[in-house]
Amino acid sequence: MASDDNEVVKEVDKYFRLYKSGRVERFYDVHGSFYVPPSPENPSNGVFSKDVTISPYVAARLYLPENTYAAKKLPVLVYYHGGGLVIESAFFNRMHAYVNSLASELNMVAVSVEYRLAPEVDVPTIYEDCWTALQWVASHADDENSTRVNKDSWLTNHGDFNRVFLAGDSAGGNLVYHMTMRAGKEILNNDVKITGSILAYPYFLFPNIDIDEEGLANKIWVRICPPLEFGQFSPIESPLINPLSEKAPPLSGLACSRILVCMGKKDDVIPLGIGVRFVEGVKKSRWEGELEYVEVDEGHAFQIFKPESDEAKRMMKCYADFIYR
Repeated sequence: MASDDNEVVKEVDKYFRLYKSGRVERFYDVHGSFYVPPSPENPSNGVFSKDVTISPYVAARLYLPENTYAAKKLPVLVYYHGGGLVIESAFFNRMHAYVNSLASELNMVAVSVEYRLAPEVDVPTIYEDCWTALQWVASHADDENSTRVNKDSWLTNHGDFNRVFLAGDSAGGNLVYHMTMRAGKEILNNDVKITGSILAYPYFLFPNIDIDEEGLANKIWVRICPPLEFGQFSPIESPLINPLSEKAPPLSGLACSRILVCMGKKDDVIPLGIGVRFVEGVKKSRWEGELEYVEVDEGHAFQIFKPESDEAKRMMKCYADFIYR
């Protein structure tokens, strides 16, 4: 008989393996993902970066363009990385390079959030981590109140809290959606408002939209979907993964001034129809804001892997136009 540390209870091939003992194994070598340090003193591609601790469970990597002078205020970007809620990190090579490029190209102070992952924690706990990070960012809007010992000078000195944006790819897009919805129910510190939310290939699942039970998105979700207090139903009906579910709050509650949804025509993880259905749902909800939808001729989260491609550059320009309109 296998010991608890060898008995597998949940697994998604090439992503993670959960053992009965609670140990989790992740296959980062398959994805070419590894830790890289920040550049707090010597800028990398025109950007300084450093790591900060927000709470015992939440951290972030901050980015500041090197050409920022003392009194210059920049838009603030809070970025949530992808990885199906089960892998990847704000501190890993490709995510670091990508957010570094966002800070450089968009001339923003960027906060790349390091949140806990499933299956060690449940999905609602991940949302709590992401909300904790967003509240920490918002706490910097009051630069006269310095009672919080873990405030960071980059945000205090250079953050323009009248221009706060959220962005994320894949699972990060799901997190952006939930943070934007929560900001409509709860007040952010210093009454900070979200100017815009960018959802790139958001990790949503809708019934009858090319759902492949053996597809990666579905395989991961059915293994991390938590028990729901309002009764048992299909995991795809969970409002955590399906913002169009009858159990989900109305999309009119999205608390930002504008939304950008980006989808890939060749995406084999999150079908194009997911983005179309979400955009239609936002429109039908009579949400009061500016809504933009963009399709790129590429696959899932391609801009992370092919940042120099023409479509990645077009996507970056879409982000710039969205932020600086």
